[in-house]
Amino acid sequence: MGTATSSMAAKFAFFPPNPPSYNIIVDEASGKMRISDVDQRDNVDVLKRSTKKGNEIVAMYVKNPSASLTVLYSHGNAADLGQMYHIFTELSVHLNVNLMGYDYSGYGQSSGKPSEQDTYADIEAAYKCLEETYGVKQEDTILYGQSVGSGPALELAIRLPHLRAVILHSPILSGLRVMYPVKRTFWFDIYKNIDKIPLVGCPVLVIHGTEDEVVDSSHGKQLWELCKEKYEPLWLKGGNHCNLELYPEYSRHLRKFISAIEKLPRPRNVSEQPKDQSDQPLNNADQNKEKSRPSTDHREKGRPSFGQREKSRLSTDNREKARASIDKREKSRKSLDRNMKANSTDHSERARNSFDRLGDMVRSVGLCNVDCLKQTAAEV
Repeated sequence: MGTATSSMAAKFAFFPPNPPSYNIIVDEASGKMRISDVDQRDNVDVLKRSTKKGNEIVAMYVKNPSASLTVLYSHGNAADLGQMYHIFTELSVHLNVNLMGYDYSGYGQSSGKPSEQDTYADIEAAYKCLEETYGVKQEDTILYGQSVGSGPALELAIRLPHLRAVILHSPILSGLRVMYPVKRTFWFDIYKNIDKIPLVGCPVLVIHGTEDEVVDSSHGKQLWELCKEKYEPLWLKGGNHCNLELYPEYSRHLRKFISAIEKLPRPRNVSEQPKDQSDQPLNNADQNKEKSRPSTDHREKGRPSFGQREKSRLSTDNREKARASIDKREKSRKSLDRNMKANSTDHSERARNSFDRLGDMVRSVGLCNVDCLKQTAAEV
């Protein structure tokens, strides 16, 4: 049964760029690995990591010295690191975050063949790299899943009880639901996000285009409705599956979300988790997932949704009343807003210019993610 599911996943969902858009080269002076055919940057590390499925994946880590948060980005279906390189480096500057992107098994210069289970092993290896190599903690980590990448992102999210936040960009309810309007989950379906999103205990931002011709916007809207911690979603009017980065609202809303997340207390300070749960190794995924669900449910009872807090412009909520006075928190927010406005003109200009360049990059690359899904369905 597992083999059949894996083969279906490969047939319906995975279309890595062929040939890959890049090669791995070694810098003679430094001995460091680099991605070919891109502008080399000193703040970008290129790494290879082994997965528990036996493959070796390629990852890139963009360092931002002023960042307090790290984004782990799972890209879409028909892309690889060579195409995403400049987008990742500009997002790091624009959002003031560290960012790690990685290629799934069988994508780019990663070895093996893609499958649903392999992508889960891939994101686990990338996250372990963040922990072990860069000292990143889950309470400072934001998972970003684009299109098919929403699958591995949510799989990891339900296994990290102290995760800071999740961003879903044109996400899918499940693989089968992209092709057919089924009302229930079948055993052979892949990326069953519809069943996983209620188990995510951290704030979730959903971004979707209203004219998405590949993954209907109803996917994003239903996932948002099922979120525990809803953040104000972004439904980009006229946006399709491949061009959301071109909309000014996209960058503004992401910045607003990151700012909101930075103002919230770190998750370890918000809710107490059993030590035996938080200390479990990631490779005990199934046991850890089952143990984390009751804890997440218990935590939800004690706090309102994130969307409710955002509607009041990050005003005081019930959870914060137990820790600090309303006046103290209001002063803190106003102070942070003043600090953000007081950022140097050069830094603000740099961010604006960088995202202008990002728009040009998206146009030139012409990224599209799971457009092959419906074509394959029609052929079958």
